[in-house]
Amino acid sequence: MDDAARGANATITVDLENQTITGPDGGTIRFDIDPFRKHCLLNGLDDIGLTLEKAAAIDTFEAEASAARPWV
Repeated sequence: MDDAARGANATITVDLENQTITGPDGGTIRFDIDPFRKHCLLNGLDDIGLTLEKAAAIDTFEAEASAARPWV
């Protein structure tokens, strides 16, 4: 609440990689985050991005499936 009372000049810094929040007075607070969510946020990955990371494996599967069942 002290930081909020400082108004618009009070800024905080969130460091996701180190999992810390630094207040305007220099005080630091650590926070926990799920490692998978942290990975996604740091790498800008949403559900589509996560799927595209597996594009090579998907292409291989589809090629093998087409060869095994050419009628499909």
